[in-house]
Amino acid sequence: MEEKKKVGVIFGGMSTENEVSVQSAKSVMKNIDTNTYKIEPIYIDKKGIWYESKQEDEVEFGGEIKSKTKIDNIVEYLKKLDIVFPVLHGLYGEDGTIQGLLKLLNIKYVGCGVLASSVGMDKAYTKIIFDRANINQAKYVYLKVVNEKYVYVDKNFDEKTMEMKEVVKTITTQLKFPMFVKPSNSGSSVGIKKAENEEQLAENIRYAAKFDTKVLIEEGIEGKEVECAVLGNEEVIASNVGEIKAADEFYSFDAKYKNSKSRTVIPADIPEKIAEEIRKQAIKAFKAIDGRGLSRVDFFVEKDTNKIYINEINTMPGFTNISMYPKLFESVGIKYDELLDTLLKLAEE
Repeated sequence: MEEKKKVGVIFGGMSTENEVSVQSAKSVMKNIDTNTYKIEPIYIDKKGIWYESKQEDEVEFGGEIKSKTKIDNIVEYLKKLDIVFPVLHGLYGEDGTIQGLLKLLNIKYVGCGVLASSVGMDKAYTKIIFDRANINQAKYVYLKVVNEKYVYVDKNFDEKTMEMKEVVKTITTQLKFPMFVKPSNSGSSVGIKKAENEEQLAENIRYAAKFDTKVLIEEGIEGKEVECAVLGNEEVIASNVGEIKAADEFYSFDAKYKNSKSRTVIPADIPEKIAEEIRKQAIKAFKAIDGRGLSRVDFFVEKDTNKIYINEINTMPGFTNISMYPKLFESVGIKYDELLDTLLKLAEE
């Protein structure tokens, strides 16, 4: 009998999405084919300490992982694995850092490589690549905030240091309210706020700067928020398009994870022609950042015009069995366990 391949499922992490990651990993571990694979759960706590964990450990959202043993030599521990499934969201997990470590150790892993992960995580740089790929997106302004100094970065990458007053003036000459202010590197909508006027704009820039040194300000799009999942390495397929019905005025962290009134509609209530175009754009965006394995690509469909705007790409989307990524593929006949099987095979290619 062939020996089972060891799959290290890494979850938790130092990002603001530690709890979300734990829930995703729980679903993943329940559905991996244990006839083929032996699961090795690895938990990283918020301080960055690595532990060997137990799959049976049931954890409520935000609860504590009880059965865990500290891993003393992380490198040696990882080297005994055949494949790693980094079910990590946000910084230190989805941003190319863990991917770089695994690549250095010559360990196969699920999902995007170093470049796609880091670019996909950094919203400012994702925008620059989407500009180059001619994928339509909302108008935006990009700032660097260093030691409470505001540096405006123009389209040619020329930088100008400004006072907050001048920053607000520069932004309002280019963009219309409402605007969304986001930290460039942050997942699950953490640090994102909507600005309806100049006072809120200044306040929200200061708030976003608590999460990252780069801040993105985007013009708001009124319309449907839709998502499309992609799967593959060279041959990439796209799922149905799903729609987010946020309980709040936008899909914030609380709306995603704490408000049961937020719901998803699959397929989205949009014309088939628009859905087909979104699928094409999702694959294009994935290839533009040099994606591999999987991603979820988020779009807006403008209210009166049906114009499509790309919002962002998530290279390690949520993976609970009620998360959008697996649900989108389920709607085209690819079951959750089959999806995991495909991802592990893609990692081995």
